[in-house]
Amino acid sequence: MREEVLLADRDGVLEVTINRPEQRNAMTKAVAEAIAAAMDQLESSDHLRCAILTGAGGSFCAGMDLKGFLRGELPVDARGGFGGICTWTPRKPIIAAVDGPALAGGFELALACDLIVANQNARFGIPEVKRGLVAAGGGLVQLPRLLPRALAMELALTGDPIGAERALELGLINRMTDGPAIDAARELAQRIVANGPLAVGASKAIVRDSWLWEVDRLNQHQRAHVEPVFRSEDATEGARAFAEKRAPVWKGR
Repeated sequence: MREEVLLADRDGVLEVTINRPEQRNAMTKAVAEAIAAAMDQLESSDHLRCAILTGAGGSFCAGMDLKGFLRGELPVDARGGFGGICTWTPRKPIIAAVDGPALAGGFELALACDLIVANQNARFGIPEVKRGLVAAGGGLVQLPRLLPRALAMELALTGDPIGAERALELGLINRMTDGPAIDAARELAQRIVANGPLAVGASKAIVRDSWLWEVDRLNQHQRAHVEPVFRSEDATEGARAFAEKRAPVWKGR
């Protein structure tokens, strides 16, 4: 029986591939739980600094497997939610490498990642309303924070998708490429891996969570992430490497 989620450890980057190409990588509970387990591996392995999430066969993810839904199955992990990452992600960054459709829960899966790289033929949308459903994996919450309200409302109420070029114009994705998205994602991942892992983790946490913080406690919340980094061996190593004109050797502590 073919594995539905493939893992590869490549130069400090954990590549996670949804491997259901005949179903356009539609999400099942087993796949969601496998992605969540991969994220635990990312979080617990010192040598892994970043993850890339992608799909096999020219599709990213077409959302929830509707046949599974009709059987009463929801493609969620107990902690990570839809797709294993929509309600929890590790401290380390995740890059979505999107080829073809990222629709419904597939779009929400990409939005749950920290960065998105897409092939020029990628499509993004939350068409749940066309099936009498609601985009409950985070799309209706995330899109109004990322787009003007009117555009978010249009995507939610019409269910119509947008292409990669439009997504790039709107700032929903980081890169658009005419080749496989995984190649551009790997290049971006290596730029992240070159940096101090503690600093990267703290920076992700602040960018992702600071919108939740009370205005009068912003500095207090930020200090909780920043101060351990400034006291770390890596901070000393970064300064020393700069002074000595060499590449830093990160220890993650």
